[in-house]
Amino acid sequence: MDAVVIIPARYRSSRFPGKALAPLKDRPLLQHVFEKAKSCRLAKDVIIATDSARILEAAGSWGAKAVMTSEGHPSGTDRVAEAAGGIECDVIVNLQGDEPIIRPEMIDDVIMLMAGNSADIGTLARRIEDAGEFHDPNVVKVVFDGDGRALYFSRSPIPFARDGAGDGFIPFAYKHIGIYAYRRDVLLKLAALPPTRLEEIEKLEQLRALEHGMRIKVRQTEFDSIGVDTPEDLQKVERWLNSYS
Repeated sequence: MDAVVIIPARYRSSRFPGKALAPLKDRPLLQHVFEKAKSCRLAKDVIIATDSARILEAAGSWGAKAVMTSEGHPSGTDRVAEAAGGIECDVIVNLQGDEPIIRPEMIDDVIMLMAGNSADIGTLARRIEDAGEFHDPNVVKVVFDGDGRALYFSRSPIPFARDGAGDGFIPFAYKHIGIYAYRRDVLLKLAALPPTRLEEIEKLEQLRALEHGMRIKVRQTEFDSIGVDTPEDLQKVERWLNSYS
């Protein structure tokens, strides 16, 4: 089973322009993500997919393979799909370019979910540890069945405690970690489909896959990740790195 990691990276982020190349400790944010991906065991290659000549040049300076993609993509998934169209492999991993503390083991975990034929897409989830995280709409929650197959993703607290036990906090609720492994043909099909009703309501792309009957397998992980959307997030990640280095 051949797997390739593709990291989508655009320069003109609406909330944090230029964040892919923003300095984090001694090197750019995107370089941290690339180096983590290169350290995983199960991917045969790692490619940065960008719409920026600046990012393309920077990636080459640290030895990364990078390809140019259209500026018009509405999402990272679409950018990854364009890059995947020119790659021969079985599995594509979509690793966001703003996840600098992702662990190589997490990448291997989603790739392993693609073994056999029980899943079209693989992803990760981590148990939620406090009520604040459970009720935070910026934390995407996922519920899944006994075989790990995703039933639904939401920004709302799910599952919902009807009787209000524990102030509505469910001690076995799960946070979705936004890294995906796709069968290549599934990714190309998904990117060609129009947005669906639930996807547009929740603003969650993975609901498009569920609404079209695609099987998303969820693996539980003990690791967390911090996405960088703002300069404040970058400072938070730097403090985290300083505390664990």
